[in-house]
Amino acid sequence: MIFASIFSGWSADLSPLLSGLRVALELTGLSLLIGFPGGLLTALLVSSNRRLMRMLGLLIVEIGRGLPLLVLLYIVYQGLPQIHLSLTNFVSAVVAFAWSTAAYSSEMFRASLNALPKGQTEAALASGMNQVDTFRFVLLPQALRIAIPPLLNLAVQIFQATSLAYVITVPEIMQHAYFIGTVSFLYLNVFLLAGLLYAAVTLPSSALIARLERRLSRHTSV
Repeated sequence: MIFASIFSGWSADLSPLLSGLRVALELTGLSLLIGFPGGLLTALLVSSNRRLMRMLGLLIVEIGRGLPLLVLLYIVYQGLPQIHLSLTNFVSAVVAFAWSTAAYSSEMFRASLNALPKGQTEAALASGMNQVDTFRFVLLPQALRIAIPPLLNLAVQIFQATSLAYVITVPEIMQHAYFIGTVSFLYLNVFLLAGLLYAAVTLPSSALIARLERRLSRHTSV
């Protein structure tokens, strides 16, 4: 009887929650599209021999990793208008999530680059390649191969974290779920359904990432 009452409203709740899922996936995709290249650039800044560039990279990392994502969301959405820079709620969420993505992925890129043998750089430079080509054609492809599994795991975490965007009224899954709950007072029903939607994305993704990681490790060991 209890389970029947829980399941009874799911058909009506599913449509708005699927709309929220689409927004969550869009938010995740844009955040990764901006954040991953930003993370690579930040990793290069942190590794720079120039003090000013290194300090800029460290500032990006420390803010992105040191501040809770919820605080970063509020700073971007409610703080920036005080300096006459107003963004929509969705764009504010993209900026905050992209910053967090860049901060965390920069450490993954930096660790991957540091894992490569130093002799490869020396050999490439000795063969006549300049530093830019050495990075693009020798170091970066290998570093990306190492970084792919942790980067994909970070992507899953960012998708899960999009649930925080409801606090600035981004119409993602939790925003719709909370609204439905306030109208129907059936919070258990709608939050269970919201949780299942998150799980429908994260569980298969995590399984595929683990499989890819095992496959890459086998190729690396050969």
